[in-house]
Amino acid sequence: MTYYRTGRQQQPPSNYGRGQRRSGRGGQIKLMLIIGLGYAAFTLFKYFANTQVNPVTGEKQHISITPHDEIAIGLQATPQMVQQHGGIHPDQRRQSFLKQIGQRLLGAPSIRGSEYQYDFHVLADPSVVNAFALPGGQVFITDALLSRLNTEDMVAGVVGHEIGHVIHRHGAERMAKMDLTQGLTGAAVLASGSPDAAGAAQMIGNLINMSYGREQELESDEIGVLLMIEAGYDPTALISVMDVLEDASGGSKVPEFQSTHPSPENRREKIQEAIDKYSK
Repeated sequence: MTYYRTGRQQQPPSNYGRGQRRSGRGGQIKLMLIIGLGYAAFTLFKYFANTQVNPVTGEKQHISITPHDEIAIGLQATPQMVQQHGGIHPDQRRQSFLKQIGQRLLGAPSIRGSEYQYDFHVLADPSVVNAFALPGGQVFITDALLSRLNTEDMVAGVVGHEIGHVIHRHGAERMAKMDLTQGLTGAAVLASGSPDAAGAAQMIGNLINMSYGREQELESDEIGVLLMIEAGYDPTALISVMDVLEDASGGSKVPEFQSTHPSPENRREKIQEAIDKYSK
């Protein structure tokens, strides 16, 4: 039997429901934290589980794509990179000169196990001093840089450095590292429930990738020295290339920790160490 109270109805306390709201919000925060941590754990597991042994260097690398994929990516990206730098330089003598140097370096014993499809291109860009390599073996140098290199040995130093990026699979490593950074950034947003966390997480990720880029540059300098020595070039010419790059920057010096490239002073020192190491 139910009894009904007559008279004035009792009002609920003024803080009625607040505890329930706080409890509900707390549960939601915990749920988002669990999801975020789970996503972060999955991202880390995926990154560290994808390990391959480099057939040339013998190092274990966290890479998720195959050399065949790298070749395909490089070939696909080549037209866009060519267009961005004014197209292929029309002087076939310059093209042949670069290709001959590239092939001579590829004959070095240390990289005969490489399965990449190399090609070497002079870009017509007259103002941007640059050289770069795409995953899989497409190597480029702008006319602005090539015109500043006074000797064949200096050109060989630049090309050997870019081959080093390909041999070390730096492009594939960077792609895997960027996927890791993006995954951890997403996990931070999920865990906090606030998009503001993405900014802080992305800053950390950028610093990680910057440091990683500097390491790659030094690795490529070292293998460039090795290839030059084995191919009969003067490896000290690579130190002279650092002078050219520093001069091309107009004397401005970006602090090394804010740049993806090591400072010229640091690179000169490491190049000399590599020369001493491989000249014995």
